[in-house]
Amino acid sequence: MSEEAAPAKGEAAPAEGEAAPAEETVQVAPGLALAQVPIEHSDDFPRRRRGPDPLAALRVWVPRTRLGRMVMNGEILTYEQALATGLPIREAEIVDALLPDLEDDVLSVNMIQRMTDSGRRVRFNILCAVGNGDGYVGLSVCKGKEVASTIQKAITQAKLNLIPVMRGNGSWESSEGPGNSIPFKTTGRSGSTRLTLLPAPAGKGLVIGAYGRRVLALAGVSDVWSRSSGQTRSTINFAKATFNALVELSRTKITDDVRRRLQITIGRKLA
Repeated sequence: MSEEAAPAKGEAAPAEGEAAPAEETVQVAPGLALAQVPIEHSDDFPRRRRGPDPLAALRVWVPRTRLGRMVMNGEILTYEQALATGLPIREAEIVDALLPDLEDDVLSVNMIQRMTDSGRRVRFNILCAVGNGDGYVGLSVCKGKEVASTIQKAITQAKLNLIPVMRGNGSWESSEGPGNSIPFKTTGRSGSTRLTLLPAPAGKGLVIGAYGRRVLALAGVSDVWSRSSGQTRSTINFAKATFNALVELSRTKITDDVRRRLQITIGRKLA
């Protein structure tokens, strides 16, 4: 005859026919959940092009800020909740934990040489953009002595410069419904470069220079007209002018009626 285990001291025994209480599931940020998955070493997985694996950094991450501790404890599960707190994002691991699908793109690598008394001094200027292709994009320019470490520094800084992008159907040529263009005309400047983005109908594509196209693609904008003036051949200024135009657009105040009419979304399109 089998003996049932006696309940521990201080615990009430479950009544007859009553199921034992289920264990509570602890919710964590999506990036932290991916970091907890065991690593499978296989030759089938492609190697990363550059920089360390962000999931590896999350496995050993010790938060140093209040917002980081809230993310680690499961109090904040989305990037939108992190922005709603009003706390500054000063750790790149917070972005990796809340937006694990970010992609990075090194737009340019420039070598800068300067003659000094001790000889020729070489440094590198790196322009990098990150984005999830669905409403978030960041841009940064960093300088350093080595290419690999400077690229990683630029990627980290671009994650800290992440902004939500306002998207909508602002073209009079489009039919009613959601769109992946911008709702209003916006202008950005950087140096002598002045860039104006205008709403375009669905299917038009990105009518803009190559570096601006790469920034808008990371932001999740697929249809736009553009008009530029100044020294547009400057890679850094052209990319920064595109990014600044998106920053100015995100600062625009809109009413609920305009939001509904132009199908405006800020950031990700959540289900």
